[in-house]
Amino acid sequence: MMLVQEAIHQLRLFSRRPAAVFFVVAMPLVLLIVLTQLFGNEKIQGLGLNTAQFYTPALAVFGVVMACFTYLAVSTATARDLGILKRVRGTPMPPWVYICARIMAVSVIAFASLLLVIATGALAFGVEIIWERAPAAAVVAITGALCFASLGMMVTALFRSSETVQAASSAAIMPLAFVSDIFVRPSTETSEWVPFIGNMFPLRHFSIAFQQAFDYAYEGNGFALPDADGIVYSILPHLGVMAIWGIGAAVVATRYFRWEARAI
Repeated sequence: MMLVQEAIHQLRLFSRRPAAVFFVVAMPLVLLIVLTQLFGNEKIQGLGLNTAQFYTPALAVFGVVMACFTYLAVSTATARDLGILKRVRGTPMPPWVYICARIMAVSVIAFASLLLVIATGALAFGVEIIWERAPAAAVVAITGALCFASLGMMVTALFRSSETVQAASSAAIMPLAFVSDIFVRPSTETSEWVPFIGNMFPLRHFSIAFQQAFDYAYEGNGFALPDADGIVYSILPHLGVMAIWGIGAAVVATRYFRWEARAI
């Protein structure tokens, strides 16, 4: 009960921050509309998908990452700077309840953003939803949210102030978005190093696993093992990469997280 109450409190705090609401919830939606209008909702050469069918799942993933990684990291660091975390330690609330409540709250925000982007893509731009793959897509979204929440807490643990946390999170996520098939559409002219770099990090795996749930070029419901020809939709390798990153980040965050602001 305490966990749910604190999560609701965190959601209320989020709703009172217009800038956070815009960047986490509205910005992916705005980007979908702008990019679809900019490129036209035509077939992407060499990909077989139209613009909206590609960008809708990509920007839905981006919304999840903005909530679970950037917003979680910055808001937690800000609470630490203001002495809120220190005061929480002096209450009967167990520390793990407070942290889990924050993660629960950003997960609710993330999935609200995801569903809003998908609904807009389907209703406004004719994006087709492959319902057979909905369970696999849900597993990918949940795993991705937990992975990036762990990474967000790791960034909070490693940097001293909310300003450095914000700078570090933005510096990490924005370049990766460009090599993870989120902002830039894949092309035969793309340099080989782009997917090579992207595959080293969890964002590309999150993006690809979720995007392929909307791509008719792949077969299956997502839970089969990958095939040699690469035509079977399989989320398993991508889940493995996200799990490794998420667990590693959780270990680092647990080791170095501090409840009090440190001197710069």
